[in-house]
Order: sequence, then structure tokens, then C-alpha cells
Amino acid sequence: MFSIPGTPPVTVTPAAQAQIRRLMTGKDAFGLRIGLKKGGCAGMEYTMEMAPAADAADEVIEVGEARVLIAPTAQMFLFGTEIDYESGLLESGFKFRNPNVTESCGCGESIRFEPLEGSRASSV
Repeated sequence: MFSIPGTPPVTVTPAAQAQIRRLMTGKDAFGLRIGLKKGGCAGMEYTMEMAPAADAADEVIEVGEARVLIAPTAQMFLFGTEIDYESGLLESGFKFRNPNVTESCGCGESIRFEPLEGSRASSV
């Protein structure tokens, strides 16, 4: 993982911890795997799935009874991200506050990152 020793790569708010724990229990899952894929107006989208087990290359973050698994291709893009869960009258869902995002689309569903030094694209 691309991280600073002693610093968690992502933080998880209490609301997100509670929702992840509920999902883990309801689906009898090991944890919530988050990643990135190409798509959307801005070029990239977050992915989430309940995982029955951690893959060998997943970064596993345990916060209380909640477990987040970060897919290897997303690890460097998610460093410093806060994962929250918000409930509202019209929608409820996980929110990612990611300091690495340089642009997002109007609907907030897709994101873009600055190209890495030495690369020609801002994709995974």
C-alpha cells in the first residue's frame, strides 16, 4: 500500500463503520471491497462490493467491527480518503472525500485524477 507508516490509508467515519458492519452481517461477508474502474463523464468511478474474503493483494483496514478492503489497483488513488455514509430523504449511500480527486462530474458519480509522473493518462 502507498501509505505512511502508522497512518491509516483511509479513514472511516462512525456512520460508515455502522453501515459496513450491518452489510457484513447481513451478507455474511468478510468486508467491503472498494476500488476504481474506468467509466463515467470524468473518467473513473468508485466500485464497491461485499467480499467473502480478502484477496492476497488487498489492503485490509479494520475499524471497530467494520472491515474495508482496498483493491490493489486503487490503493495509490485512495490514500487520504475519508469514507462516510449519509442518509437523506432522497438518497442514502457511501460518500468518498478524496483529496486526490482533481475533477468530478456534475452528478458526482465519476472522478478524475492528475496523471502520475511519467504516465500519459490519469487512469488506473
